[in-house]
Amino acid sequence: MNGTATTGSPVRATGSRIQNTGSRIRPTLRPTLRALALATAVTATALTVPPLAAASAGQDGTVTLTIRHLDRTGAAASAYATHLTGVSGPGQDVEENVHDPSGTVTLRLPKGRYLLDSEVYPLYKGAGTDWLVQPRLDLDRDTTVTVDARTTSPVDVRPPEAGAEPRHAMSFVEVSHDGQTRSTNLMSSAAGLRVAHLGPAAEPGSVTATFDGYWIGERADYGLGYRFTSGRALTGFVRRPAAGDLATVEARAADRDGAGGFGSAGIQPSYGTTVSLSTELARTGTATFHVTPERGSWDLVYMTPGTPEAPPNLYEAQDLPVRAGATLTHTFDNAVLGPALDQAPDAPPAGVRDGDRLTLDLPLLADGDGHAPSDPVFRSAATTLHRDGVLVGTDRGAPGRASFPLASPDRARYRLTATALHGSGTRAGRTTAVWGFDSAATATPTALPLSVVRFTPPLALDGTAPAGTDYRVPVTVQGPAAGRGLRSLRVRVSVDGGTTWTDAPVTDGAVVIRNPAPGGTVSFRAELTDTAGNTLDQTLGHAYRTR
Repeated sequence: MNGTATTGSPVRATGSRIQNTGSRIRPTLRPTLRALALATAVTATALTVPPLAAASAGQDGTVTLTIRHLDRTGAAASAYATHLTGVSGPGQDVEENVHDPSGTVTLRLPKGRYLLDSEVYPLYKGAGTDWLVQPRLDLDRDTTVTVDARTTSPVDVRPPEAGAEPRHAMSFVEVSHDGQTRSTNLMSSAAGLRVAHLGPAAEPGSVTATFDGYWIGERADYGLGYRFTSGRALTGFVRRPAAGDLATVEARAADRDGAGGFGSAGIQPSYGTTVSLSTELARTGTATFHVTPERGSWDLVYMTPGTPEAPPNLYEAQDLPVRAGATLTHTFDNAVLGPALDQAPDAPPAGVRDGDRLTLDLPLLADGDGHAPSDPVFRSAATTLHRDGVLVGTDRGAPGRASFPLASPDRARYRLTATALHGSGTRAGRTTAVWGFDSAATATPTALPLSVVRFTPPLALDGTAPAGTDYRVPVTVQGPAAGRGLRSLRVRVSVDGGTTWTDAPVTDGAVVIRNPAPGGTVSFRAELTDTAGNTLDQTLGHAYRTR
């Protein structure tokens, strides 16, 4: 498999391969969802600081800091990059990249606590990078710090596959003090890195260190991530997990239109500043990643091939809980396309009433696993709002997205209709959802009581099911009508494009239907009412094909 580095926070980005020497990324801690963008690693520019004459501390609130750099032979280092970040106190806003070819830098700084890290470049190609981090540098008097590459120890992390090739890694250190948080990081090769802690320990639990490394194997790729919380940065560490210690995450790429081509799949830890690994993925095909549960949950992404008519689509599966020895599989861009609600506990509502405005932002063409595309492919779309039977307005933008100003604050019955036509030819799919609910003006943003019904048959990666068979199709309700919130649910099925409909009773969370002859299609219609009287009438035309 062919892996590519991608940055992790605040933007996901594919980039160039990482060389043996490290390069810096200085992002802020990332938000919950990032857009995918092409980029390369950002390398900090060194500031050459001339030596200063020594001065007594305290007269102007500053002190003298001298930093000496030594390479692995003990000689003065000329190839290095040192970064200094104020953490707390008068110097908390200081951030300096410093360098002097003599190996010694002297500068005046405000008093306070600082975070210092230094990357001493290898003496020869392939020797690996030395990264030294001092998470607690208290400047209350003139101080000298010696950055000595001889104190580093190897980071020896390897996957269980002996022939796997190392790619890239992100080492990250975050420190907190006096209500302030600062961080630094190093992106390097996944092999040959040596690290060391400098100076006294900081307060227990105030330092978080992570290492995320990636390897390319013959049949699978590896993401080995580790996180440590203490009062110190790392001085080397060794991890050699066995196959049974790792979790497996699979990305399956569907090809509903038979166009083929190559997309890409990528994986990275869900939390913290990190990088990820992406790999080319043919449609139809599967990318396999083995990851460490110790790092917590992981994010999986898939990008479809782009065409001159349509940009590539990005799908994300976030916060995946992984377990050693277990396999988690996500299929992307397959049927049945339909509305889906974000099931994350902190997900924003799909519809909101805020004072005199009603807004809808609901993925109307999510794929069969419920992943929402970044740029859904559709032929036409419209969202219409009626108030007590009177038209408020129509928005012909993206599927499931609209905003309407409301003239009256009084309570009324609203009918919200969202529709999208996708695909081509006589079997083009049409998705329609009609919600009915009561609403009045609100003092604060208030979620609308919108529910959806998901149909998730086990389709092949070309979006088809076996013809002429009795087929079990799971049915799931999302939103306020889920679980005990459901008053009634009626499901009907059509095998003639919606000309006639047949009731399909929901039993044990599924309906059983008779698939039509090869080349046929199956359509679904669901009507529900929740216990508060809110309604949904949802139709998925030509939801899947038979073979």
